[in-house]
Amino acid sequence: MGKKKDDDSRNKVVASNRKARHDYALLDEYEAGMVLTGTEVKSLREGKASLIDGFCTFYRDELYVEGVYIPEYLNGSWTNHAARRRRKLLLHRDELNKIQRKSEESGLTIVPLSLYFKDGRAKLQIAVARGKREYDKRQTLREKQDNREAQRAMRARNRGSDAE
Repeated sequence: MGKKKDDDSRNKVVASNRKARHDYALLDEYEAGMVLTGTEVKSLREGKASLIDGFCTFYRDELYVEGVYIPEYLNGSWTNHAARRRRKLLLHRDELNKIQRKSEESGLTIVPLSLYFKDGRAKLQIAVARGKREYDKRQTLREKQDNREAQRAMRARNRGSDAE
């Protein structure tokens, strides 16, 4: 049949940080490549990773992600990696400068949102975000719940008119 790969291996989400979307108001999102070792890639292909404690920092004008947990590869030997090491992110220089300017503003931080494979390469979606206050979180939850209830009511109304 040729060289066709199955679609789920091309764009496979390994880990997502749902808590970040709850705790932060996301301003700008970026897709970054990652500098990884071979055992890290093999461990990610097994679908094991966690972004929960992850955060991004600048070090010598380069952006790094820290606190992201990629477990050691079980079949690895002495070449295995540290599970929570600092990993360099690959972005264009103008994007890096823009992110760095924004992250220096008061109250803004850079959070990892999801880790996935795109065309066989590991990518990390990051966002410049502002932390939400407790009442902002409650308001967001209330809006989601109201929208959900409105959708249910519309579906119920549409079903009622279809039965007649």
